[in-house]
Amino acid sequence: MDKSFDVPERLAVKGVTRRDFMKFCGLMATILGLPMSFAPRIAEAVAQKRPTVVWLQLGECTGCTESFIRSTYPWAADIILDTIDLAYHETVMAAAGDQAEQILEDTIKNNKGKFIAIVEGSIPTKDNGVYGKIHGKTFMDLANQVCKNAAAVIAVGNCACYGGIPAAKPNPTGAKSVSEVTGVKTVNLAGCPPNADNMVATVVHFLLLGKLPALDDKGRPLFAYGQLIHDNCPRRGHFENGNFVKEFGDDGAAKGWCLYEVGCKGPETSHNCPIIKWNQGTNWPIGAGHPCIGCSEPAFWDDLSPFYVKK
Repeated sequence: MDKSFDVPERLAVKGVTRRDFMKFCGLMATILGLPMSFAPRIAEAVAQKRPTVVWLQLGECTGCTESFIRSTYPWAADIILDTIDLAYHETVMAAAGDQAEQILEDTIKNNKGKFIAIVEGSIPTKDNGVYGKIHGKTFMDLANQVCKNAAAVIAVGNCACYGGIPAAKPNPTGAKSVSEVTGVKTVNLAGCPPNADNMVATVVHFLLLGKLPALDDKGRPLFAYGQLIHDNCPRRGHFENGNFVKEFGDDGAAKGWCLYEVGCKGPETSHNCPIIKWNQGTNWPIGAGHPCIGCSEPAFWDDLSPFYVKK
């Protein structure tokens, strides 16, 4: 391996120790459902391969990017950004304007069929896509150009996966998912926003095994969306015993009872939130006393609202 691409050494400059790096590899093995014996193999794969990535931001709020770059457990964003060639990402790249768009054109031309496309945000299609443009190109044209030339396409966030909030009724811009517009099969990392650790684990899976993870019938990786939130919820026992919060702030809420009767959508939502949690594994919505709103499900804004009413 080229010494100039010694990942642990470069990460050490950023304050990420070898121990931190191996903890990261262990975490990735756990999320992917692999035995801990795979951690050294993950470390080797991450250190030796550097895929080119083009990250598009279309009809979105930048929340998915924020979720990714603010990940701190354990320094996932630092590690993964140091092991991929992130050629294009409007929020984090230094270039801007014509220079940035030329980088995108060159990356697609020079890496056709070899780069990974990550797409954030829905795509407006009404009136020939006039409601979303970058550098004179509609989101529709840009997504087709990038996704149809990529080796794999990962849709991050509910908007890219299924249309999300922009596609909610009455959907004035005709917003649609990436796969609907491009016809390209996408790996859907659903959520509003998705968990950064699942985003990183998907890339690590590709580096380790040379392929994308197995998917469910909604295009989501089984390692992250293979079980209902309800199945792993620590309040499940209260559900079975009929102990429910009736309104926020009541005695049941103080005792940590089940939130189903104040609108929790955990019984119909597939995600690994109870297992990996958020913010350095600190907590997650139900742990903080807020019901799940089902943000990793298609059309959740229309189908699962009102969010604080039992359905």
